[in-house]
Amino acid sequence: MHRRTRPLLSLMAALSLVFAGSGVVGASSAMSASASSGAFSAGTEVMPIYGGDRLHATKFSRTVRTNNLLSNGGAVQVTPKVYISWWGPEWAKGFTTGGYTSVQAQTYNVGFFNNVGGSGWNNVVKQYCKNVPRGTQFCSTVSGAVYITNPAGQLGDPWNDPTSVPSSPTQNDIAAAAIRLQQHVGALDPNATYMVFTPSGKSMSGFGTQWCAWHSWTTTNGSQLAYAYIPYMPDAGTSCGRNFVNATNGWFDGFSVVAGHEYSEAETDPFPSAGWVDRYGAENADKCAWSSSSGNISLGSQSYAVQPAWSNSIKGCAMSAA
Repeated sequence: MHRRTRPLLSLMAALSLVFAGSGVVGASSAMSASASSGAFSAGTEVMPIYGGDRLHATKFSRTVRTNNLLSNGGAVQVTPKVYISWWGPEWAKGFTTGGYTSVQAQTYNVGFFNNVGGSGWNNVVKQYCKNVPRGTQFCSTVSGAVYITNPAGQLGDPWNDPTSVPSSPTQNDIAAAAIRLQQHVGALDPNATYMVFTPSGKSMSGFGTQWCAWHSWTTTNGSQLAYAYIPYMPDAGTSCGRNFVNATNGWFDGFSVVAGHEYSEAETDPFPSAGWVDRYGAENADKCAWSSSSGNISLGSQSYAVQPAWSNSIKGCAMSAA
């Protein structure tokens, strides 16, 4: 495994942000401009770009690294499932960036989500649960706690949504795409994250300059739907993880690092911030974002770059658990 030497980041600077109304809840002011612009709806968690230590967020740098997650009493994904929408006709036609094809990008992402279930990396989330009081830190202290599980085969059949993608889609556009995905695959699964991938050159404003991806929720037919937005990561270069772990052959590192980040957070906090967050609003992957402990894991017959996730049991970032 080849790993680059990376500077130690201030973790708070790399934290994802949860937006509510016109302000930022439980996070620094590093991206308050995005919050006040109204670009994000309430309950949206955002992963900032790599190099976030330059965004100015030092206030919580020490405490965020050391304080554990607490349940807000809400849902988790007990039996996680992932559905993918390749939104836009460009995916069916095919495109190339940097000598790599869109088919290779799809294969990379499908391979990751096909095999992440049952992995030691995703076992880290199994310590978190639902049916516990607000403020719970360890599920083992609560009788009747229902834990997140980590079954194999979590990816449903990916779907190519032929609907045209605006040159700069809004969050409402992406939420609508997530609902189309859910309607395509069938009944809404409360344990599923509906992931929307847009093609190269068509991403929501702020991608690659302020943030890399986000997850949120919307309502359809009176039920909550958890969804995530994954732009075409190589478009953002090193700002969103290209070659982050693998200095060579790491063109798609950003996909597994960033999409893996959003996936892990959706498992533990599908409807931000009703699930597990620390007292500053950081989710499990926030606290380890762009960590120098990131590396490759083997899933199936391939290696994928990932970041660690926060483990209350060790009070730190973990790349795997039993």
